[in-house]
Amino acid sequence: MRKERTFAMIKPDAVQRGFIGEIISRFEKKGIKIVAMKLVAVDRNLAEKHYEVHKGKPFFEPTIQYITSSPVVAMVLEGFNVIEMVRAMTGATNPQNAAMGTIRGDFGQFIGRNIIHASDGKDTASFEINLWFSPQEIAQYSRIDEQWLTE
Repeated sequence: MRKERTFAMIKPDAVQRGFIGEIISRFEKKGIKIVAMKLVAVDRNLAEKHYEVHKGKPFFEPTIQYITSSPVVAMVLEGFNVIEMVRAMTGATNPQNAAMGTIRGDFGQFIGRNIIHASDGKDTASFEINLWFSPQEIAQYSRIDEQWLTE
């Protein structure tokens, strides 16, 4: 078991509906460390780079319009097995299939407005972290509770 980092983004629908604090609180209560975070007005260039794997798909343009419609909160999260843990906490991509107790299950209704993005693997996390944050924006620190969270 080793520490890793992942990227998560609180999407425009969650920002507009006032869920920033609730979502961040869930990560903190789980013991996940936030090492970088910022509110971003996403421009088209950044949005296209982030979603470039979906270019040419029918939902690409609506997704770009959605993600640039309002600010997002971009975060780098750190912890043991954090990629898998954050994905589990976010729930299924389609909120209608997401379990209650997950972020999407509790707050989302439609796949096109699914509250949060979380990297799906190590390569994706690395790409997204480097796309959204410079190394200088990522903090190195220890939380006081870290010794109580792991064996």
